[in-house]
Formats: sequence, structure tokens, C-alpha cells
Amino acid sequence: MKLEWIPASGFQLRKAGVQFDAVRVDGDEGRRLAFLMEAITGGEPGPVVTEANGRRAVYFLVPAGTTVCKSWPAGATPLNAAVGRISYVPIPALTGRTWPLAWHFPPTVPDRFVHTLLLLNAVSALLG
Repeated sequence: MKLEWIPASGFQLRKAGVQFDAVRVDGDEGRRLAFLMEAITGGEPGPVVTEANGRRAVYFLVPAGTTVCKSWPAGATPLNAAVGRISYVPIPALTGRTWPLAWHFPPTVPDRFVHTLLLLNAVSALLG
């Protein structure tokens, strides 16, 4: 599968709000949320990126523009292109050396992202 926003090698920053928005949840809570989303969706939550160092962030990629007018709980950071805001999301290649980033759940088909309202409900239940 070829998606123009996934780099051919390594990793790159992508501007949120163009192809997708993202919601970042750091550390063990982010990993618990990823497994919860996997359970809720029968194993196909949509694209999720994990970071192995630093804050050990987990990035849930959702459709562009869908995080802006929602109230996210503390611990969940929306990354979008809201008025007066510019956010970037690190995106790894599908294969090769991408450390410290990896696909927890890689994209499976074009234009399929994590369901924003499902994610909001799950993160609210976990962190709220």
C-alpha cells in the first residue's frame, strides 16, 4: 500500500490537519488505550504510532479536522490545525529503521483512520 504521507524510509514530521489529526497520550496510559481500542474494534482500530523513548507517546491518527471542537480529558493532547495552532505528528516508514518510532497498528487501507468519537469515549473512560 502506498500512502503519500508515509515516508519511504526513517520517519518524518507531518503537519496535523492536512491528511489527519492526531491525539497523543503519553506513557503506559497511551499503551493501555491502544490495547483498549484494539479490543473495542476487533483488532483494527486504525493507524497508531508509538514512541520508544522520551515521553513514550502514543499517537492515534484520526480524520483531519475531527479533534478541534471536542473536549479531550487531561492527558490526551489533540494535534490539529485549529485557528492559531500548528501541530506536527511523527510518522515512521512502514519498514526499515524507524527507531524510536514504530507502527503499533499500521494503516490498512487508504483513508481509514481511528474513529474519533470512539477514541474520545475510550480515552475519557480511561483517563477521565
